[in-house]
Amino acid sequence: MDHLLAAVDLGSNSFRLSIGRVVQQDNIAHIYAVDRLKESVRLAAGLGPDNRLDNASIERALTILRRYGERLKGFDPDRVRAVATSTFRVARNVDEILSRAEEALGFPIEVISGQEEARLIFSGVANELPPSDNKRLVIDIGGGSTEVIIGKSFEPMQLSSLLMGCVSYTQKYFPDGVVSGERMDKAVLAARREFEGVAKRFRKMGWQEAYGSSGTAKGLFAVLTDSHMSRQGITLDGLEKLRRKLVEDRQVIVEELPGLKESRAAVLPGGLAIMLAAFYELGIEVMMQGEGALRVGVLYDLLGRESKHDKRDETVRQFMRRYHIDQGQATRVRACALHLFNTIPVNKEEKEDLQKWLGWAADLHELGMSITAEDYHKHGAYILKHADMPGFSTDEQAIISWFTLGHSGKLRKLKAYRPTWGQWVALLCMRLSALLMRPRENLGRIPLSLMVKGRALTITINAAWLKAHPLTEYSLQNEVNEWEKTGFKIILAAQ
Repeated sequence: MDHLLAAVDLGSNSFRLSIGRVVQQDNIAHIYAVDRLKESVRLAAGLGPDNRLDNASIERALTILRRYGERLKGFDPDRVRAVATSTFRVARNVDEILSRAEEALGFPIEVISGQEEARLIFSGVANELPPSDNKRLVIDIGGGSTEVIIGKSFEPMQLSSLLMGCVSYTQKYFPDGVVSGERMDKAVLAARREFEGVAKRFRKMGWQEAYGSSGTAKGLFAVLTDSHMSRQGITLDGLEKLRRKLVEDRQVIVEELPGLKESRAAVLPGGLAIMLAAFYELGIEVMMQGEGALRVGVLYDLLGRESKHDKRDETVRQFMRRYHIDQGQATRVRACALHLFNTIPVNKEEKEDLQKWLGWAADLHELGMSITAEDYHKHGAYILKHADMPGFSTDEQAIISWFTLGHSGKLRKLKAYRPTWGQWVALLCMRLSALLMRPRENLGRIPLSLMVKGRALTITINAAWLKAHPLTEYSLQNEVNEWEKTGFKIILAAQ
């Protein structure tokens, strides 16, 4: 059945809302755009020297999100995904901003990593291009970061996110709008240094087609072709002609640059400098315009989750293989933890997310064993928090990391995260599961059950089974004592 999906892209230069209609044709799902909104916010320009967003930028963002929230009224939360990029990643006051932004939009907002942003960008561009077996290079110059990807078909093969963008570079090198030769040289040189770190591996992999996505590439494509500086697409010769014109004029004169939108003019110098550096360092000959980008990638990612092809499940399976996790033990712990959790009354909206996080955390809880058995839960938690995990937001990684850290050892180390009641209860299920599965063999019937009433929990366990397992009895008593330190009242009842 046809239905709508919505993607909200909170970029460093612009905010975008895309609504697509999902249509099944020959057992293949396609997304057709039905509505698009875009507004310039230049969020990156509001970052101060201390990397805190100023009030004016925050208010601009909230105003736009309230408009988007009105358009999204009535949407099922599972069919809306809002992602925030570079500026949200670096802003020191992001936590206080996010709560207000989510209230304005009416939906959760995920701050995604640079690698995840790159993956979604490639997906968006690839889904808007004709099918091809060629390797494709995609460059997306955003307001605060630049993503560089090589991929084939719909799969990225090489990903990189560089901390430079058209807003941040324009603000740094052309703060008053004056474009001099010296300033442009400095900006290009700085961007070339950023590309130097990734150029060798990208050149080594190679590609047959190059595409530029999002505003900077589209703006440059329009200017170069409409002004006849380039015959086809973006070329180095065309970029150099535009560079010379800006330096001669000492500014961006919109009226003399056909194809340039007024909203793009202010950040053109910074975007041009980064694109020039990309052409020099990567050896690009010609670049065509790529449609779609991040917002379309988000829509197709949502579609994948609906059709049970969730990228996050694939990532977890890859991590289990990469870190040589004992899949039998992971399966046992997952099954037991979810069995216990599903017997507990938890808020319906929170429960679905908790089930997913608990399952993934159980799959990965022994990841740190690949480093050392001592304090393995700490090693695993660190990796899960800081690794590039395609499909996961930074918040989701933090939660799975928290479960991994907390499934063993003391509980007091977890309070700084400020978990919800539901997360505490899910963690108890995981800890009990890990405890019961310590022998690393199938138990058959689970010998205990949970009953929760407020912060009072009762663990009921088969008395005969408990008598036959003195180590488990000792461990359970220690578990009760540990939870009581966190403010929970736990009763261990043998029947």
